[in-house]
This record gives sequence, C-alpha cells and structure tokens, in this order.
Amino acid sequence: MGVIRAEPARVTDWAAKSVGAAWRAFDLQLTTYAALLVAIGLVMAYTNSVEDGTVPLSAGTTFSRGLMWAGIAVVVFVLTTVFDYHWLKTLAWPLYGFQLGLLVLTLAIGDGVGGSARWVAVGPLTFQFSEIAKILMIIVLASYLASREGKLDSLASIIGACLLVGPPLILVMLQPDLGTSLVFGGILAGMLWMSGASLRWLVLLGVGVLAMIPIAWTYILRDYQKERLTSFLDTNPDIQGAGYQLHQAQIAVGSGGIVGKGLTNGTQTQGDFLPVQATDFVFATLAEELGFIGGVVLFTLFVLLLWRVLVTGWRSRDAFGTLFAAGVASMILFQLVVNVGMVLGIMPITGIPLPFVTHGGASLVSMAAGLGILQSINIRQTRAAW
Repeated sequence: MGVIRAEPARVTDWAAKSVGAAWRAFDLQLTTYAALLVAIGLVMAYTNSVEDGTVPLSAGTTFSRGLMWAGIAVVVFVLTTVFDYHWLKTLAWPLYGFQLGLLVLTLAIGDGVGGSARWVAVGPLTFQFSEIAKILMIIVLASYLASREGKLDSLASIIGACLLVGPPLILVMLQPDLGTSLVFGGILAGMLWMSGASLRWLVLLGVGVLAMIPIAWTYILRDYQKERLTSFLDTNPDIQGAGYQLHQAQIAVGSGGIVGKGLTNGTQTQGDFLPVQATDFVFATLAEELGFIGGVVLFTLFVLLLWRVLVTGWRSRDAFGTLFAAGVASMILFQLVVNVGMVLGIMPITGIPLPFVTHGGASLVSMAAGLGILQSINIRQTRAAW
C-alpha cells in the first residue's frame, strides 16, 4: 500500500516540475519588446486623439479603440501561447481553406474607400481579414516547406510554394490592396531563402517576377496605385496631388529634430496636415513629436524583437517551428522597411502598416497570434526534451 500511495506523489511532483520547466522557456524578452512597441502605438493613438479635439478616452476615439484592440490582442496572445502549436501542422490545409474563405468573403461583402473591399464588419468591430491571412499563410507555408525538408533544392518544391501563395495574393490584389499583396510576396521570399532553398532557383524566380512587372503595370494596377508607386521618384512632385502625403510626411520628419516637439505638439499632426497619420504614416507622427531619439528607440526595439523571433527559430527542434519563426521575422522586417522607407521618401507608397504601432485592430491581433505561436514553440520545445 505504501508504494501505491507514493506513486501519485511522484506523478504530481513530475507534473509540477514539467509545467514549471515549460514556462521557464517562455521568452519574456520577446513579449516585453512587443509590448513596448504596442505601448508606443498607443501613445501615438493618444496624440492623434488629442488632435481630433476630443477626450482621448471617449468612445470611438483612436486611443479608446487602440486600448480595446490591445486588450483583444492580449487575449489572442494568451490563447495561442497555451495552444499546442504541433496541431497547426495537422490543421494547415483546413486553415488554408479558411484563409481563402475569409478573402472571398471580403470581396463579397467588404467595405472600403473608393470602391475597394477591404474591411468586414463583425458586430461593432471591423476586421481586415487580409491581415489575419498573413499569419495563416505563414502557417501553411511552414507546414509545406517542413514537409519538403531536404528537397528544397528542387524547382518543383519552390513552384509548389509559389502556387500556395498565388490564390490569396490574387484575392488580396482584387480588393484591391497592393501593400498587403506585397507582404505576401515578402513572406514567401523570406521563408524560401531561410529554408535553404536553392539560390539558383530563387534568382530565376526573382527574374520571372521582374519580367511580369510590365504586365502588372499595364493590366492590373490602377492609375492611383501607379501614382503612389512612382511619386517618390518625382524630383518635382505635385504637392497638391499625388505627392501631398509624402511632402507632408517629410516636413513632419524633418521638423522633429533630435528630441522632437513633444507629444501633442507636432504642427503637422495637430494641424491635421498629415493624412492617415494614425495608420500608414504613423512613423511621421512619431518622428515629429519624439524626434530622432524616438526613432532610434523604435528601431532598437524592432531589432531586439526580430532577434528574439529568430532565436525561437534557431532553438526549435522541428522544421515547422524554425520556418514559422522565419515567416514571422520576414513579415515584420518587410513591413518595417517598406513603411518607414515610404515615409522617408526612399520607397514607394504602398499602404503597408508599421507592425504593432500602426492603429489597426486586425494587424495587431494577427501579430499577437504570431507571437503567441512563437511562445508555444518555445514552451513545447522544452517539453520535448524531458
């Protein structure tokens, strides 16, 4: 009987140690850097709400909506952290179908500006399903590429990955949403490169994409998209037309100086001269009010976050975990470079959000889901070693 009584105690002790060991693998740095970036985004939402002339915590302001979405993002982060990421490999194909369904639904009932269909209302909330589709695409690609481990030097494997990305990319282009479709391409390129795919085939793929640009320019892109893509190249831009956003953004960035004008004191921001200052051009708001130092802090946090994302991939004991981390890193880096680049006038204006900082619920929730899955990988990699 003594042996029988001792056995449950051993099991309980083992379980307690197992749970403790798993949560010790939780990457607190990863979460901290992301939380600080979200905090910066909320500060920018606050200053934009003051510019609106309303009490920031009033219902419907940019700041109050930002707080609401941040709360939802925390819930999503916790749920995806607790969820065993191994199931994502099993669910990859259903998730792919779900992704396509969301994008088709957006085209069918979505709302937008100027005849576009980008947002779907779900009760009091508005979702941009293409943002959620980014994370789903990373899951599907990670599962596919992991299943082709050791075979990625073949052209067939690379074409297979391109065929997977093709349908959602086309559906997003039809909304039309050029910026998000480019992010899909950035995710694909980053994951293929970091998976060890043959460089020879990747170069040929890049040449093929370049060869298709004239076709896309002539038959796919709309006139306003062409103007936005080329406005940064114009040495004498129409500052009352296509070049207005970029002109105002550069004034905001330049006037911020080293330490900035202070929160809620930006002339471009508070004077409402800067369009979409809470979303696509939020970096211009930050640079004007927090200055060069604020920009350095922002970039430092992104570098540290990307480092922790890649550490998760390096530590992963399965290819899926490594490739998923590569996809998240590619998505964050691509959006960071393009968003800041377009504000500074060195990249085309494509409407790509600044991760964690741009005001937008679906973008923040999708990022939270990605980081939660990364934490699930961290925790369960430790468990695999017991």
